Amino acid sequence: MSRYSRQISVSSFGLYGQDCLREARVLVIGVGGLAAPLLQYLVGAGLGYIRLVDPDCVELSNLHRQTLFRECDIGKPKVEVATCQMTGLNSETRLEPLHERFGPENTAQFCADVDLVIECADGIAASYIASDYCLKNNLPLISASVTGTYGYCGGFCGGAPGLRAIFSSLPEQLGSCEADGVLGPAVGVLGALQAQMTMAVLANLKPSPLGQLVTFDAQSMRFSEFRFDNAENPAPTPAFIARKEIESNDFLVDLRANDEPGPDLEGAHHHKVAEFGPNGPMPSQNQRAVFACRSGLRAWQAAERLSEHWSGQIALLALGNK
Repeated sequence: MSRYSRQISVSSFGLYGQDCLREARVLVIGVGGLAAPLLQYLVGAGLGYIRLVDPDCVELSNLHRQTLFRECDIGKPKVEVATCQMTGLNSETRLEPLHERFGPENTAQFCADVDLVIECADGIAASYIASDYCLKNNLPLISASVTGTYGYCGGFCGGAPGLRAIFSSLPEQLGSCEADGVLGPAVGVLGALQAQMTMAVLANLKPSPLGQLVTFDAQSMRFSEFRFDNAENPAPTPAFIARKEIESNDFLVDLRANDEPGPDLEGAHHHKVAEFGPNGPMPSQNQRAVFACRSGLRAWQAAERLSEHWSGQIALLALGNK
């Protein structure tokens, strides 16, 4: 009671909200800048169980925004360092670190037996894979993204529309921390918003943040917010698939440069995004187009360009770095 007395004293939260947190089980995808404030607030608040999924190790370039880590942690798996840090904050929270990459092949496994999914990954593939799964399985999703000084945080699925209802095509300011940079405080603000939305959903606070999107521009210091409860969910296409789902008849395109890391794609055609257009490469009528790159961003861009001139099936592959 004394540990959580300040949040129990909030009239809209109370003992009921605290009991809900203690019994809750969540999945956190990505243990980077967004997850740093998120985990500290959720673990500090007494959330019962958190499953952490991230394939990366701590790097020097992470430290300006991923405030769970220290210089002595460089080279260590992020999930293990975060688990150690958070256990020191609150030993009552059970943490399960999984040093693995989140993808279509393991989504059901990672989402099993959780009440809510929190997506903190730096890339579009995890966002859409998580949203498609959560929408189909009526599982709440709290997703955020930050690039440069701009970002958003939203409550999706679990009775509300999914991510594709808002971003059926690529958001205009979509990018990645690696390619476009990011300021640490902007990430901290959006990670804290994720924590607040998560606690509100788990404690059944009203109004629910499911069906709500909040954007933040750190350069102008402005927030904006709107509800999308009645937005229509488009078909989940183009969908991300696992490498094992590649078929022999697919028109498989590798969009990566020759010196990029990642697994080989045997039999793939090598093209750039800009090549796809009215006079560019085209699948046969009976083929499925499969676009592959590291993060999924170029794959989606190529898919959008091809779909303007070709009506066949398209799938996407986010290969990662290994």
